[in-house]
Amino acid sequence: MFSELESLDVTTADGQSFVVRLLPHQDPAAPVVLLLPAMAMKAKFYLPMAKALREAGLTAATVDLRAQGESKPALREGPDFGYRELIEVDLPAIVRALQERFPGAPLHLFGHSLGGQVALLYASAHRDQIAGVATIGTGTVFWRAFGPRRWAEALGKIQWIGLVSRVKGWWPGGVLIPGAMAGGVMIDWSRHSLTSRYRPKGTSRNYNVLLRALDLPVLLISLDEDTLGPKSNVDFLGGRIPAAKLAKWHIDADSGVAHRDHFAWIKDSDVIAPAVAAWLVEGKPPA
Repeated sequence: MFSELESLDVTTADGQSFVVRLLPHQDPAAPVVLLLPAMAMKAKFYLPMAKALREAGLTAATVDLRAQGESKPALREGPDFGYRELIEVDLPAIVRALQERFPGAPLHLFGHSLGGQVALLYASAHRDQIAGVATIGTGTVFWRAFGPRRWAEALGKIQWIGLVSRVKGWWPGGVLIPGAMAGGVMIDWSRHSLTSRYRPKGTSRNYNVLLRALDLPVLLISLDEDTLGPKSNVDFLGGRIPAAKLAKWHIDADSGVAHRDHFAWIKDSDVIAPAVAAWLVEGKPPA
Protein backbone atom coordinates (compact mmCIF):
# COMPACT_ATOMS: atom_id res chain seq x y z
CA MET A 1 0.00 0.00 0.00
CA PHE A 2 2.82 2.43 0.84
CA SER A 3 4.27 2.11 -2.67
CA GLU A 4 0.85 2.95 -4.14
CA LEU A 5 0.66 6.39 -2.55
CA GLU A 6 0.95 9.49 -4.70
CA SER A 7 4.62 10.30 -5.07
CA LEU A 8 7.11 12.93 -6.15
CA ASP A 9 10.46 11.95 -7.63
CA VAL A 10 13.29 14.21 -6.52
CA THR A 11 16.87 14.23 -7.76
CA THR A 12 19.61 16.30 -6.14
CA ALA A 13 22.44 18.11 -7.88
CA ASP A 14 24.83 15.31 -6.91
CA GLY A 15 22.63 12.57 -8.37
CA GLN A 16 20.86 11.26 -5.27
CA SER A 17 17.23 10.31 -5.92
CA PHE A 18 14.32 10.31 -3.48
CA VAL A 19 10.67 9.27 -3.54
CA VAL A 20 8.42 11.59 -1.53
CA ARG A 21 5.20 9.74 -0.67
CA LEU A 22 2.11 11.92 -0.24
CA LEU A 23 -1.20 11.70 1.59
CA PRO A 24 -2.81 14.94 0.36
CA HIS A 25 -5.70 16.54 2.20
CA GLN A 26 -8.66 17.44 -0.01
CA ASP A 27 -7.94 21.12 0.67
CA PRO A 28 -4.84 21.98 -1.41
CA ALA A 29 -4.07 24.87 0.96
CA ALA A 30 -3.99 22.61 4.04
CA PRO A 31 -0.70 22.72 5.96
CA VAL A 32 1.87 20.20 4.76
CA VAL A 33 3.89 18.12 7.23
CA LEU A 34 7.06 16.40 6.04
CA LEU A 35 8.07 13.44 8.23
CA LEU A 36 11.83 12.85 8.54
CA PRO A 37 13.02 9.44 9.82
CA ALA A 38 15.38 8.35 12.55
CA MET A 39 18.71 6.66 11.84
CA ALA A 40 18.34 3.51 9.73
CA MET A 41 14.53 3.78 9.74
CA LYS A 42 12.53 3.60 6.52
CA ALA A 43 9.91 6.17 5.60
CA LYS A 44 7.19 3.52 5.42
CA PHE A 45 7.58 2.99 9.19
CA TYR A 46 5.88 6.38 9.62
CA LEU A 47 2.81 5.58 7.52
CA PRO A 48 0.52 5.29 10.61
CA MET A 49 1.57 8.77 11.72
CA ALA A 50 1.17 10.16 8.20
CA LYS A 51 -2.35 8.72 7.96
CA ALA A 52 -3.29 10.11 11.37
CA LEU A 53 -1.99 13.57 10.46
CA ARG A 54 -4.02 13.52 7.25
CA GLU A 55 -7.11 12.52 9.25
CA ALA A 56 -6.41 15.47 11.54
CA GLY A 57 -6.71 17.86 8.58
CA LEU A 58 -3.17 18.10 7.22
CA THR A 59 -1.34 16.95 4.11
CA ALA A 60 1.33 14.45 5.13
CA ALA A 61 4.52 13.61 3.24
CA THR A 62 7.21 11.03 3.98
CA VAL A 63 10.68 10.57 2.54
CA ASP A 64 13.66 8.37 3.29
CA LEU A 65 16.95 9.90 4.33
CA ARG A 66 19.84 9.57 1.90
CA ALA A 67 20.94 5.95 1.31
CA GLN A 68 17.96 4.59 3.27
CA GLY A 69 14.78 2.89 2.05
CA GLU A 70 13.69 4.06 -1.39
CA SER A 71 16.47 6.63 -1.84
CA LYS A 72 19.18 5.76 -4.38
CA PRO A 73 22.00 4.92 -4.55
CA ALA A 74 21.84 2.62 -1.57
CA LEU A 75 24.28 2.76 1.30
CA ARG A 76 27.82 1.78 0.22
CA GLU A 77 26.82 2.02 -3.45
CA GLY A 78 27.43 5.77 -3.50
CA PRO A 79 29.94 8.16 -1.94
CA ASP A 80 30.08 8.68 1.81
CA PHE A 81 28.24 11.66 3.29
CA GLY A 82 27.42 13.39 6.55
CA TYR A 83 24.99 15.84 8.07
CA ARG A 84 25.90 18.53 5.52
CA GLU A 85 24.52 16.54 2.60
CA LEU A 86 21.29 15.75 4.45
CA ILE A 87 20.72 19.40 5.36
CA GLU A 88 22.27 21.38 2.52
CA VAL A 89 21.80 19.11 -0.51
CA ASP A 90 18.86 16.76 0.05
CA LEU A 91 16.32 18.80 2.00
CA PRO A 92 16.49 21.88 -0.25
CA ALA A 93 15.53 19.72 -3.25
CA ILE A 94 12.78 17.89 -1.33
CA VAL A 95 11.34 21.11 0.09
CA ARG A 96 11.37 22.73 -3.34
CA ALA A 97 9.39 19.79 -4.78
CA LEU A 98 6.77 20.07 -2.03
CA GLN A 99 6.47 23.82 -2.53
CA GLU A 100 5.83 23.26 -6.23
CA ARG A 101 3.25 20.54 -5.53
CA PHE A 102 1.44 22.54 -2.82
CA PRO A 103 2.03 26.21 -3.69
CA GLY A 104 1.06 28.57 -0.90
CA ALA A 105 0.53 25.84 1.72
CA PRO A 106 2.58 26.28 4.90
CA LEU A 107 5.25 23.62 5.30
CA HIS A 108 6.06 22.06 8.68
CA LEU A 109 8.73 19.50 9.53
CA PHE A 110 8.15 16.55 11.87
CA GLY A 111 11.33 14.72 12.74
CA HIS A 112 12.03 11.57 14.72
CA SER A 113 15.41 11.33 16.48
CA LEU A 114 18.06 12.15 13.82
CA GLY A 115 15.23 13.39 11.60
CA GLY A 116 14.39 15.97 14.25
CA GLN A 117 17.98 17.19 14.41
CA VAL A 118 18.02 17.54 10.62
CA ALA A 119 14.67 19.36 10.73
CA LEU A 120 15.86 21.89 13.31
CA LEU A 121 19.17 22.51 11.57
CA TYR A 122 17.48 22.98 8.20
CA ALA A 123 14.84 25.30 9.65
CA SER A 124 17.52 27.36 11.38
CA ALA A 125 19.06 28.14 7.98
CA HIS A 126 15.74 28.50 6.09
CA ARG A 127 13.35 30.27 8.44
CA ASP A 128 11.49 31.77 5.49
CA GLN A 129 10.54 28.33 4.13
CA ILE A 130 9.37 26.50 7.26
CA ALA A 131 6.28 27.34 9.31
CA GLY A 132 7.21 25.21 12.32
CA VAL A 133 9.09 22.16 13.54
CA ALA A 134 7.90 19.29 15.74
CA THR A 135 10.20 16.52 16.93
CA ILE A 136 9.79 13.29 18.86
CA GLY A 137 12.59 11.42 20.60
CA THR A 138 15.01 14.11 19.42
CA GLY A 139 17.58 15.30 21.90
CA THR A 140 21.21 16.23 21.89
CA VAL A 141 23.57 13.26 22.13
CA PHE A 142 26.01 15.37 24.16
CA TRP A 143 27.37 12.91 26.70
CA ARG A 144 26.80 15.14 29.74
CA ALA A 145 23.10 15.57 28.89
CA PHE A 146 22.47 11.89 29.67
CA GLY A 147 23.01 12.40 33.39
CA PRO A 148 25.92 11.22 35.59
CA ARG A 149 24.81 7.59 35.76
CA ARG A 150 25.02 7.26 31.97
CA TRP A 151 28.06 9.42 31.22
CA ALA A 152 30.43 6.47 30.83
CA GLU A 153 27.94 4.56 28.69
CA ALA A 154 27.27 7.54 26.43
CA LEU A 155 30.95 8.37 25.99
CA GLY A 156 31.99 4.77 25.43
CA LYS A 157 29.30 3.62 23.03
CA ILE A 158 28.96 6.76 20.94
CA GLN A 159 32.70 7.29 20.55
CA TRP A 160 33.09 3.58 19.69
CA ILE A 161 30.57 4.06 16.90
CA GLY A 162 32.51 7.09 15.69
CA LEU A 163 35.81 5.19 15.79
CA VAL A 164 34.45 2.18 13.89
CA SER A 165 32.91 4.52 11.31
CA ARG A 166 36.26 6.23 10.77
CA VAL A 167 38.12 2.93 10.38
CA LYS A 168 35.56 1.06 8.24
CA GLY A 169 34.13 4.06 6.40
CA TRP A 170 30.59 3.14 7.47
CA TRP A 171 28.67 1.89 10.51
CA PRO A 172 27.33 -1.69 10.15
CA GLY A 173 24.64 -1.35 12.81
CA GLY A 174 24.11 -2.60 16.35
CA VAL A 175 25.11 -0.77 19.56
CA LEU A 176 22.33 1.86 19.85
CA ILE A 177 21.67 2.08 16.09
CA PRO A 178 19.21 -0.43 14.55
CA GLY A 179 20.86 -0.64 11.16
CA ALA A 180 23.75 0.41 8.93
CA MET A 181 24.54 4.09 8.50
CA ALA A 182 26.91 6.24 6.50
CA GLY A 183 30.27 6.74 8.14
CA GLY A 184 30.20 10.51 7.71
CA VAL A 185 26.85 10.81 9.48
CA MET A 186 28.09 8.79 12.43
CA ILE A 187 31.34 10.75 12.65
CA ASP A 188 29.42 14.05 12.69
CA TRP A 189 27.10 12.52 15.30
CA SER A 190 29.93 11.30 17.54
CA ARG A 191 31.70 14.68 17.29
CA HIS A 192 28.48 16.40 18.39
CA SER A 193 28.30 13.99 21.33
CA LEU A 194 31.72 15.14 22.57
CA THR A 195 31.13 18.88 22.31
CA SER A 196 27.34 19.49 22.11
CA ARG A 197 28.04 21.64 19.05
CA TYR A 198 26.88 20.97 15.48
CA ARG A 199 29.89 21.12 13.16
CA PRO A 200 29.06 19.04 10.08
CA LYS A 201 32.13 18.27 7.99
CA GLY A 202 32.38 20.52 4.94
CA THR A 203 29.79 23.13 5.90
CA SER A 204 30.41 26.85 5.76
CA ARG A 205 27.49 27.56 8.11
CA ASN A 206 27.69 28.07 11.86
CA TYR A 207 24.66 26.03 12.88
CA ASN A 208 25.14 26.81 16.56
CA VAL A 209 24.62 30.52 15.85
CA LEU A 210 21.72 29.75 13.52
CA LEU A 211 20.02 27.58 16.15
CA ARG A 212 20.26 30.38 18.72
CA ALA A 213 18.51 32.69 16.27
CA LEU A 214 15.78 30.19 15.32
CA ASP A 215 12.54 32.02 16.14
CA LEU A 216 9.98 29.62 14.64
CA PRO A 217 7.39 27.60 16.59
CA VAL A 218 9.05 24.41 17.83
CA LEU A 219 7.42 21.47 19.63
CA LEU A 220 9.77 19.04 21.38
CA ILE A 221 8.16 15.73 22.38
CA SER A 222 9.88 13.42 24.85
CA LEU A 223 8.82 9.95 26.00
CA ASP A 224 9.20 8.66 29.53
CA GLU A 225 10.43 5.21 28.43
CA ASP A 226 12.86 6.50 25.80
CA THR A 227 16.44 5.62 26.74
CA LEU A 228 17.92 6.79 23.41
CA GLY A 229 16.41 10.28 23.54
CA PRO A 230 15.52 10.82 27.21
CA LYS A 231 13.86 13.96 28.55
CA SER A 232 17.14 15.36 29.88
CA ASN A 233 18.61 15.32 26.37
CA VAL A 234 15.47 16.79 24.80
CA ASP A 235 15.46 19.58 27.39
CA PHE A 236 19.16 20.27 26.72
CA LEU A 237 18.44 20.64 23.02
CA GLY A 238 15.58 23.00 23.86
CA GLY A 239 18.08 25.19 25.67
CA ARG A 240 20.03 25.62 22.42
CA ILE A 241 17.08 27.37 20.72
CA PRO A 242 16.31 30.25 23.14
CA ALA A 243 14.57 32.43 20.53
CA ALA A 244 12.14 29.70 19.41
CA LYS A 245 8.44 29.81 20.28
CA LEU A 246 9.04 26.64 22.24
CA ALA A 247 6.49 24.12 23.47
CA LYS A 248 7.31 20.83 25.18
CA TRP A 249 5.23 17.69 25.59
CA HIS A 250 6.54 14.97 27.86
CA ILE A 251 4.53 11.83 27.20
CA ASP A 252 4.08 9.75 30.34
CA ALA A 253 1.66 7.16 31.68
CA ASP A 254 -1.09 9.76 32.12
CA SER A 255 -0.96 10.96 28.51
CA GLY A 256 -3.15 8.29 26.93
CA VAL A 257 -0.14 6.95 25.01
CA ALA A 258 0.48 3.30 25.82
CA HIS A 259 3.73 2.83 23.85
CA ARG A 260 6.34 5.31 24.99
CA ASP A 261 9.79 4.14 23.96
CA HIS A 262 11.97 5.48 21.15
CA PHE A 263 10.24 3.53 18.40
CA ALA A 264 6.99 2.01 19.72
CA TRP A 265 5.23 5.40 19.98
CA ILE A 266 4.26 4.96 16.32
CA LYS A 267 1.60 2.49 17.53
CA ASP A 268 -0.17 5.41 19.23
CA SER A 269 -0.15 7.71 16.22
CA ASP A 270 -3.92 8.11 16.54
CA VAL A 271 -3.33 9.84 19.89
CA ILE A 272 -0.15 11.76 19.10
CA ALA A 273 -1.06 13.08 15.63
CA PRO A 274 -4.21 15.06 16.61
CA ALA A 275 -2.26 16.77 19.40
CA VAL A 276 0.57 17.64 17.02
CA ALA A 277 -1.90 18.90 14.40
CA ALA A 278 -3.67 21.11 16.98
CA TRP A 279 -0.33 22.63 17.92
CA LEU A 280 0.68 23.17 14.29
CA VAL A 281 -2.59 24.77 13.21
CA GLU A 282 -3.90 26.43 16.36
CA GLY A 283 -0.78 26.82 18.46
CA LYS A 284 -2.47 24.72 21.15
CA PRO A 285 0.17 23.03 23.35
CA PRO A 286 -0.42 19.31 23.87
CA ALA A 287 -1.52 18.47 27.40
